[in-house]
Amino acid sequence: MKKILTVIALTAAVMVHAQDDKFTGAMKKNLAQFDSVKTTQDYTNLANNFERIGDAEKTQWLPYYYAGLALTTAAWSDQSLDKDKNAEKVKALCDKAEAIEKNAEILTIRNMAATQQMMVDPQNRWQTYGMEAGSALQKGMQIDPNNPRLYYLQGMSIFNTPEQFGGGKDKAKPIFEKAVALFKAAQPKPLYPNWGQKQAEDMLAKCQ
Repeated sequence: MKKILTVIALTAAVMVHAQDDKFTGAMKKNLAQFDSVKTTQDYTNLANNFERIGDAEKTQWLPYYYAGLALTTAAWSDQSLDKDKNAEKVKALCDKAEAIEKNAEILTIRNMAATQQMMVDPQNRWQTYGMEAGSALQKGMQIDPNNPRLYYLQGMSIFNTPEQFGGGKDKAKPIFEKAVALFKAAQPKPLYPNWGQKQAEDMLAKCQ
């Protein structure tokens, strides 16, 4: 009986390890595509790939996070994209991710999705999507006050806010400085988000 139980335990361990290797391999393959995708359709396909990984795994939030990141990245570059429709898909992905784990990284995606909706008509949408974007940042900082992407996004919001409303490059500069410092100190785990440092450094340079 003891030998049988040992064999069962070893078999289960091998199966778990094989599943982990399969997940890691699929994630690495799709993460590498972020450097080569260009069109909105490319980003949509990439998002679909990540979502399929998440649906297959069922216990991993990262695939849904990266699916949302792919779609928000597309929305920054494609001005013709329906920002509301895209954002609703992104938020649905965030819901899936948060059903597994609530964390600050997912809130960066919520911030970007809401910001993109707000920018369709800033004057009329600030009270809804602007507040939603700000709330996502605040919640994220409560969860992880040392997340550099939160400060990068906060700096972007302040940088793009007119000076008469409390924004501008002078107000954004210390936020970008903090973001850059946090990026340099960060030690992300394998497969975890590590984007944003170059963007923060570029924005800091614009504030000099």
